[in-house]
Formats: sequence, structure tokens, C-alpha cells
Amino acid sequence: MRSIRPSFTVRRGSGSPRRASPVLAAVALASALAFTTTACDGDAKADGDPTASATSADDGKIQIPDDIRNKLKEHGIDVDKWKNGAWKNWNKDDWLREANDFINPIIKGLWDPDRMRDANDPDKGVDENDISGDQGVTDPTPAPVKARAVQPSYHTHAATAGKVFFDSPEGKMVCSATVVKDPAHPGKSNLIWTAGHCVHAGKKGGWYRNIVFVPSYNDKGMKAEELQSATRQQVAPYGVWWANGAKTSQQWIDQGGETGGDGASYDYSVIHVTPEQGNGGKSLEETVGSALPVNFGAPAVPKVSSLTATGYPAAPPFDGQSLYQCKDKPGRLSLNDSDPTMYRIGCTMTGGASGGGWVETGADGKPELVSNTSIGPVTAGWLAGPRLGDVAKGVYTSVSKKFAGR
Repeated sequence: MRSIRPSFTVRRGSGSPRRASPVLAAVALASALAFTTTACDGDAKADGDPTASATSADDGKIQIPDDIRNKLKEHGIDVDKWKNGAWKNWNKDDWLREANDFINPIIKGLWDPDRMRDANDPDKGVDENDISGDQGVTDPTPAPVKARAVQPSYHTHAATAGKVFFDSPEGKMVCSATVVKDPAHPGKSNLIWTAGHCVHAGKKGGWYRNIVFVPSYNDKGMKAEELQSATRQQVAPYGVWWANGAKTSQQWIDQGGETGGDGASYDYSVIHVTPEQGNGGKSLEETVGSALPVNFGAPAVPKVSSLTATGYPAAPPFDGQSLYQCKDKPGRLSLNDSDPTMYRIGCTMTGGASGGGWVETGADGKPELVSNTSIGPVTAGWLAGPRLGDVAKGVYTSVSKKFAGR
């Protein structure tokens, strides 16, 4: 959640930037923008104008397309130097933020079990009174719903869920994400859905780096002490998948912030991934055995009977290593008159859960994704996610079309 600076006060990404939102005046909205956890590693923060969508670059045995090579050269980036640590340079000139500047060369082995485990929530919360613009339709604050642990194996009970890991100027961060269907590749999707704050810093920054997705992270539900000696295969049984294409809304890029509800109504992202080690030609959907359809015309909030939010909360009392869910009937949360009203549910998940999917039962009786965790108060208790309309559909469609012929 954005407040989740990567934590739940709307934290950005556990390790994640918690985006705490200063936008709701009476609603203590902590931006859990990147609800995942972000273990702070140093690196000075950079400022910069926001950017828009993205394409990416792969490296190693996977051929880097000429257009990506050229894009890297345009920015004076040498792939070998980048892989050897040049990506740690976060000065303003090197933090790519313009349209089509998303570059994410594969660095094999970078995300080892220790690095994944250490991506924590820096606990950058937001004052519950640090909110403004409580306008439009906002229902009473929901009662907290205690997050329940998903029974291992996670792949059996929530095959489409996983964790997104990335590097930011503040260090290693983490969010949650969902495998979604790709209309251009039926049954063979390589798309995931997460929060915009899990891929892009918003109006004062650019694209994050070394973005990967790990489906069914810690699938067997090992405890923290067991994970100390866990192998990569145990932590990531379905592989590590690198982002080679990503897009978020222009609204998030132009308005999104580390704290507050700015841009929260458009806080979503679609990422195209490719396996780090090769996967015998199998897609992500084929590998995990499932992908959720996305509903861009879900019923108005009062007509939705219940939503289930899934994620890997990392801020206390959670540790980011286990999968949880909350189920509740949603209410409405309005940040201002001009932005779409958001869904809001009672839920005690904290930072690290940012970007995790919100699912409802569709007209056909099957699950479908209708939102993702974006923001929540520092003290936890509830979460809010954007309604997915035409802008969200545009983000989704553009990524699908970009890779349609590949």
C-alpha cells in the first residue's frame, strides 16, 4: 500500500514504498502505494519529472532486441557495466522516466533468497490526520477484518499470487502481484498486475530497477527461521521472472507521490515478464497453471457483495514471508471530486501487500480481478484500491499489444 511506504500507511512496497496519502482530510489515508516492503539499502534519492509507459531489455542468453539496445545506448548505458552495479547510480540524469524509457536488463542471480528475504518495509507511515480532500462519496470507515493466512501450498490455494521485487534509491523493495490473462496470447499469458507505485516513483522520480516477479513465493509457507537456509528453488519454485515491459497510468506518473493519496485512483500497472533461466518455452500462465481475467466494468461499489484481497504483508505484525487474504464487502472512498471513487475494505494487512489483487466472483461464477491494493492507514485496519475503468484498460491493452507478435 502506498501509505506503506513501501509500507502500509499506504506503503510503497514492502521494502516497498508505503505511499501514505495526504489526500483525504478526514480519512487517514496512508498511501500504501507499493504495499510491499523495502529493505532500505542506502543510495541517495533522486528527483525528476515523471515518465509514462515502457519497454524493456533482457540480457544474457536471451537476445536483446535492437530497439532496446539502441535505447540503452541513447542513455549512455552499457549493459555489462549496468549488470556489474552501474544500476545503483540513482542521480537525476540516470533515473529514466520518459515514455518508453523502462529498461530492465536481466542480471542473473541478483535476486537470491537472502536478497528477497531482506526486502523489508521501512515503515514510512503517514499521520492519519495528514489527509485532505475528503470530497465526493465516502462511506463510513469499515471495521477491521483480520487477515487470514493462506494455507500452503500457496500454489494450490492462490496460484496467481506472487511477489514483485525491485530496487529503488532507498534499497530493496517488495510488492505483491497477480498473474492475469493476456488477450493476445490466450492460455499463454506473461502478464502480471500490480500497483503503479511498485514500478514507478511518481511525479518526483522514474522507473524502478531490477524488477522481478516470483510466483508462489515461499510456496510451502516456511517460517522465517527456516528461510534463513532455504534454497532459491524452495523460495521461488516457479522461477524468477524479469520484467521486460511495463506500463502504468500517466495519472500516476504525473500525480503519484510517496505519501498521500495523490494518484491513488490510478495506481495500477501491467508488467510483461520473461523467465530468468528460460522455461522450455512455457509462459508464466502455463507455468503456474492459471491466470485471472480482468474486469474493467465491475459493478458499482454498492452492488459488489464481497472482494478478496491477497498479498504478502511485511510490516509488523507480519514479516513479508507468508501469504494472507482479507474478504469484506467494499465501501466507497473518494479522494476528490475529479478522481474515480475507490473501493475500500476492512483489512489488517500491512505494507508489502501493495499491488496485491482484489478479486470478486464474476457473472460466470468464476474469479476475476477488479482492483489492487493501493493505500491504507499507517495503523492498518482498512485498504483501498482503484476501480478499473477505461484508463486501466488502456494500460492493459497497450502492454498486451506490444508483445502480441512475440
